[in-house]
Amino acid sequence: MIPTLVLALALIAFVSFVVVQSLQKKRDTKKHPLPPGPPPLPFVGNVIGIDPDHPWLAYSRWATEYGEIVYTRLFSQDIVIINSERVAHDLLDRRSHNYSTRPPGLVHILDFFGHDYSTTFLPYSDKWRLHRRIFHEAFRLEAVSSFRPIQMRNARSLILNLLASPEVYGTHLHTFSTSTIISIMYDYAIAPVNDPFLALIERSLEIDVRVFRPEVAAVVTQFPILEKLPPWLPGASFVRDAIVQRTLVPMIVDMPFEHVKNSIANEAYDDSQAAGTAAPSVVSDALKRIAVKTQDEGEAAVLEKGIKESSATGYAAASGTTTSTLYVFLLAMVLYPEVQARAQAEIDSVIGETLERLPDWDDRVSMPYINAIILETLRWFPVAPLGIAHATVNDDIYEGYYIPKGQSMD
Repeated sequence: MIPTLVLALALIAFVSFVVVQSLQKKRDTKKHPLPPGPPPLPFVGNVIGIDPDHPWLAYSRWATEYGEIVYTRLFSQDIVIINSERVAHDLLDRRSHNYSTRPPGLVHILDFFGHDYSTTFLPYSDKWRLHRRIFHEAFRLEAVSSFRPIQMRNARSLILNLLASPEVYGTHLHTFSTSTIISIMYDYAIAPVNDPFLALIERSLEIDVRVFRPEVAAVVTQFPILEKLPPWLPGASFVRDAIVQRTLVPMIVDMPFEHVKNSIANEAYDDSQAAGTAAPSVVSDALKRIAVKTQDEGEAAVLEKGIKESSATGYAAASGTTTSTLYVFLLAMVLYPEVQARAQAEIDSVIGETLERLPDWDDRVSMPYINAIILETLRWFPVAPLGIAHATVNDDIYEGYYIPKGQSMD
C-alpha cells in the first residue's frame, strides 16, 4: 500500500510540475500569432512526433506541411524551426544582433558536462566576441594558406597508412583529421599508435555523441532535479557521463596548451638555438601577440584564457566533423563508382598515370570535377544537419509572426 501511495504522489507531483511550467510559458504575443506548427500534446508537446536520432526528418516533414518557419514544443521548451535558406539569412544574418546567442537550457547542459569553455556554445557576450576575434586572426583567408604544408604532410601519411592496413581505415581517417588540426593549433605531433591525448579526445567525443541530443537536453532542462540523481542509480547514466566528462575536459583543454607554453619558454631560455623549439602554430602565434596588444597583467590573463579555450574548441570541432565528412566521401565513392572513375581520370590527366607525383594545392585549379565532388560531399550529407541552436535576445516580429525572447531557433 505504501509503495503504491508513494508512486501515486510522485506521479501527481510530476504532472503538477509540468502543468505549472506550461502555465508559466503563457505569454503576451503582442497580438501577433506564433509561427504555425504541429499541435502539441498535453505536457509532452511534440516529443512523440520526433525521432531523437534523426529529428531533421520530422522538421523537413513539418516544413512541407507548415512552411519555412515552424513552431514546436518539447515539454515546455519552445523551439522555432527554420526550414529555408531565405529565412535563415533574414534572421541569422540580417538580424544577427538579435539571434547570435544560445538557448539558456543548452548552455546549462553544457556547463553540467564541463563544456562551458566552448566557443561554439557561448552566449552572445564579451567572451564570445573575444573568441571570435581570435578565430578571425588565425583563420582569415590570408592566413590559411600557411597551413597547407601541414595538410599535405598528413594527407600523405594517410595514404601510406591506408595502403599498409586498409581494414582499419576508420582509425586512419580519425588519426588524419585529429593530427592535422592539432598540428595547426598546437604543433603537436600525434603518435602513430596509442597516443594518450588522442585517446582522451576519442573518449570525450563518445560521451558528447551519446548525451548531446535534443531529447536529453529537453528532459534535463524540464527537470533539472535529475542532475542531482546519485550516479549509481539505474537510469542515471548521463550523470555518470557528466562526472567522467568533467574530468576529461580540463586535460583536453590544458595538455596541448601547456605543450605550446613550454615550447615557447624553452625557446626563450635557449638563446643559442637560433630556430628555437616553438614551431609556428595558431596558439604560439596568438600567445606571442599578447605582449604587443597589452602590458596589463589582467588583460593578458583574459587573452591567454581566451586563446586556450578557443583553440580547444577549434580542434575538438574540426576533428569530428572532418572524420565524418571523409566517411561521407567514401560512401559516395562506393555508391557511385562512375563518379569515382571520372574523378580518377581527371587526377591522372593532371599528374600522369605513372604516379610520378601526388596532387598538390597548385593542381586544384586544374581539377574542377574534384572540386565539385568536395562541394557535393559537404552538401549531400552534412555532418551537423541542424547546426547549433540559436536563441533570441529580445522579442521579434517576422513576417507577422511573434518570436519570443529566449526562443530556441533550430
